[in-house]
Amino acid sequence: MAKDQEYHKKERFYRQAKKEGYRARSAYKLFDIQKKYNIFKRAFYILDIGCAPGSWLQVIKKFAEENLGKYNDQYYYRDHFKIMGIDIVNTSPIENVHIVKADVTKPEIQAELDVFFHSKLDLIVSDVSIKKIGNNFTDHIRQLALCYKIMDLVKRNLKFKGSLVIKMFQGSDFNKFYQEIKPIFRIVKAYKPITSTKKSNEIYIIGLQKKN
Repeated sequence: MAKDQEYHKKERFYRQAKKEGYRARSAYKLFDIQKKYNIFKRAFYILDIGCAPGSWLQVIKKFAEENLGKYNDQYYYRDHFKIMGIDIVNTSPIENVHIVKADVTKPEIQAELDVFFHSKLDLIVSDVSIKKIGNNFTDHIRQLALCYKIMDLVKRNLKFKGSLVIKMFQGSDFNKFYQEIKPIFRIVKAYKPITSTKKSNEIYIIGLQKKN
């Protein structure tokens, strides 16, 4: 994709986000993932890791609200939803969403999850990223280390048949990480949303139907 095409692509989603009331164009990455993998199916208890500025939380809330009516049947159903967003920077409040300013890799975050949810989660999404320094190999390795820490939390808190979205950077150890996630879920896919720019090395791993 030419440089001017990349610019127009970014601008298109930026303008769309402004028009539709989303805090960032990254909201459409999550819409894209949902369209392809239906990650919000019967999702009522949801955790967003690296939630600032809050665009993913806005999308999550939209689908959680819809689920209250959509899945009111004899199968897995809750009459309420719980959404938590975690980030080390401030995130402006969103009604009916619990936002925590904290480092998700710290042990004390588990107590926050236990107190708020009182249950395992239906869906965990992580768009969190290390602060890039511009060296692709170093950034890849640092993001990998962060993803391993997040996976420890996922294994403890995601319920049977729950779903995961986690951002990784492409690089030499991507396949190793991907292969380690595969036994945890019945279905594992790697996906780059259409809203991601061509030059970006970000890629999302989608895990569906967590095993015991």
